[in-house]
Formats: sequence, structure tokens, C-alpha cells
Amino acid sequence: QVQLVESGGGLVQAGGSLRLYCAVSGGAFSKYVMGWFRQAPGKEREFVAAISRSGGSTYYADSVEGRFTISRDDAKNAVYLQMNSLKPEDMAVYYCAAARSIYYSRVKSGSNEYDYWGQGTQVTVSS
Repeated sequence: QVQLVESGGGLVQAGGSLRLYCAVSGGAFSKYVMGWFRQAPGKEREFVAAISRSGGSTYYADSVEGRFTISRDDAKNAVYLQMNSLKPEDMAVYYCAAARSIYYSRVKSGSNEYDYWGQGTQVTVSS
């Protein structure tokens, strides 16, 4: 059974940084496209960032492009989201997700394309 566990969320002032961490167990990590999504109160879950199986392709939502960086460490079965220059509108529960893929360099941005999800970690940004 594949399990994803996020950590690293917390309270930060606007302009600050956080690094989210997602540990994956129970599956073949190298065969997954990995993604981060977020959901703010009263809003639908939205795509944030994704990274290909190879790690060589990444894709970001326009709202975080240039501020967030997704990365993966296959030796540790982990994916990270470095978040800089945080804004109050970044406040949400952040979810890690894994998608099975036969493609080495493609990414996925639709939530319905992902097969496994973590429980989420809260990010709060104070203004």
C-alpha cells in the first residue's frame, strides 16, 4: 500500500520561506510523477507544481512560478517543495500526490491524474 506523508508546514510571515517534505513508502517511487496541490478554505483543490519521473521536467502554476521549486530525491523516496516569498494567498493545506506513469519525462497537472494522496500539511502566511 502506497503511503504519502507530508511535513514542513507551519506559520510564516509574508515574504518568508518554508520547505515542504513528502515521504513516500510502499511503492516504486521512481515510477511516479510527483505533484503538490493545495486547498484553501472555501476553494477547490488546485495544482501547484509537478515533477517528472526523471526529475528533469517540472511544471508550476502561474501563481507560484518563480517563487516555488519542486524537487525529488529518489534515493530517499522523497519530494520537496521549496516555497519562497510567501504571500497570504498561498495559505492553504498542501497535499503531496503520486501518479503512476510510463513516461520518464512527462508531468501531470490534473488532480484526477494522480493515484495516491497524502493527508496534507497546513501552511499559514501572516500579513
